[in-house]
Amino acid sequence: MYILTNGQIVTEEEILFNHAVVIEKDRIQAIIPAQQISIYEGYEVIDAGGGYISPGFVDIHSDYIENVVSPRPTCLLDFTIGIREAERILVSHGITTMFHSLSIYKDDGFSNKPIRKTENVNRLIDVINETHAEEHLIRNRVHARFEIDNIEAVEQFSQNIEAQKVHLISFMDHTPGQGQYRDLEIYKQTLQGYRELTNEEAEQMIEERKNTEKITLAQIEELANIALKYNIAVASHDDDQVEKLALVKNYGTTISEFPTTMEVAKEATKMGLWTIAGAPNVMLDGSHAGNLSAAEAIQAKAIQILCSDYYPAALLHSVFKLHEQYHCDLHEMFQLVTLNPAKAVKMDHEIGSIKVGKKADIIIIEKMDDGFPVVTNSIVDGKPIISLAYRVNEKRRSSLLQKPEKAGIV
Repeated sequence: MYILTNGQIVTEEEILFNHAVVIEKDRIQAIIPAQQISIYEGYEVIDAGGGYISPGFVDIHSDYIENVVSPRPTCLLDFTIGIREAERILVSHGITTMFHSLSIYKDDGFSNKPIRKTENVNRLIDVINETHAEEHLIRNRVHARFEIDNIEAVEQFSQNIEAQKVHLISFMDHTPGQGQYRDLEIYKQTLQGYRELTNEEAEQMIEERKNTEKITLAQIEELANIALKYNIAVASHDDDQVEKLALVKNYGTTISEFPTTMEVAKEATKMGLWTIAGAPNVMLDGSHAGNLSAAEAIQAKAIQILCSDYYPAALLHSVFKLHEQYHCDLHEMFQLVTLNPAKAVKMDHEIGSIKVGKKADIIIIEKMDDGFPVVTNSIVDGKPIISLAYRVNEKRRSSLLQKPEKAGIV
């Protein structure tokens, strides 16, 4: 039993001051005025140090796990070790629910990644699902990303949905000339960045990929219906035309990942789709592929969710960058990484906000002396997972207090 106090509590409605959060077992039991803490005898008090008491982050799109288990293109490490090590890193960044995004590619065109071979993806799906019954730190879920030219993998993909081994599905089309790669020159540069290709070789590969056979719309709809039968959310990927939105919504899509233009993002929002952008886009001040600026779209109310995409630390830092640099409402920015993604994947009845009766997935965010935000505590299912205390050399501390402009680095 715990009480979190001396912090700014991020609730569904506001950032609440002079209150405390009471945790019993795995649930939030109460949110009380701070002066009532003494009533709760026998509870362990966790001091937030004046920081933010926030819901744990819910990340519904990140392929970070691929880099953990396959840090080099030709090496493949133990999957169980990879998941366990990834958890420790993710929870330190405030991520308490992670939808590991596994790409079911036929050939991504860029590199020979063994982790994206069908047999390895299926193994990793099994390992992630096994964590539910084993010792683990965070809520591990599977986001299965199906590339629509991978015709041979349709049956296995369908079986994994039926077995409820995946918890979110998305349909991708990385054909050059549309979607994320509608700019062929950027696609060619990206291709050459991964592989040593002449201009002629790159252009030949582009032409070959433009003519790749894909699964039919009927097959996409059939797969989506299987997911919907099990209450699994369906997402489309890199929507680049307003007309495409109506098409994907017809087969049950409720999420538009990475809309490529402001027009499409705004229209998707009007249609009631959850729109997602990558937090690294915020940190980089724009898309690395020349597409939509996440910060501009958030200011225009055209993006409701941020994901880490490939860089877990980006969620925390983008929230504060949007507030401090772009003057966005801080409470609303927290919703981009907590309640909104939980709603999009139909988990908001249990997680995503600090509310009485919900799971106690809570993090504490403090600011360092220079304003750098850090997660100092993470609690999952009511259990403290990490507690970090940043230290400073006493000589350094005295220097900072007396002459901050001349302080050296220790």
